[in-house]
Amino acid sequence: MNFRKKRGRDEPEINLIPFIDVLLVILIFLMVTTTYSKFTELHITLPTADADKAKDRPREISVTVDAKGLYTVNQVAVPGQEVGALVQQLQLAAGAAVDGAPTPVVVINADQFAQHQMVINVLEAARMAGLEKITFAAQASGKK
Repeated sequence: MNFRKKRGRDEPEINLIPFIDVLLVILIFLMVTTTYSKFTELHITLPTADADKAKDRPREISVTVDAKGLYTVNQVAVPGQEVGALVQQLQLAAGAAVDGAPTPVVVINADQFAQHQMVINVLEAARMAGLEKITFAAQASGKK
C-alpha cells in the first residue's frame, strides 16, 4: 500500500543563503579596504612674497582692514563700515594725484581675522572709485 499522496512535480528553488553569505563577505571586504578622510578642517598656507623690491615704486593707496572690520585709508580712519564712505576716502586719496600721473595702486592689508566680506567691500569700493590696480600685502618669508 502506498500511503503517499501524489504530488506534482516540485519547482526548483534558488537557495539565497549562499548568495547572502557571499554578499556579506564582499561588504566586509569593501568596508575594510575603504579609506576614510576627514574634511572638517582646511589647512591653508597664506602666500609669502620673495620678490625683490621694485626700484620705481608707483603711488600707493594703503587700505587696512582690522579684525573688527574697521577701515583706514593711508592711516586715516574711515567713519563707519559702509562701502560709500570707503569710496569717498579712496577718491580723496586718489584725487591728490597730479594730472597725467599714472593711477595709484590700492594695497589691501587685511588682518588674518578680518571677515572676507570686509575685503570684498574694499574691492567693490575700489571699483566704484575707478581704481583698477589692486594688490594684496603679504608677509615676507624670511628666506634669503
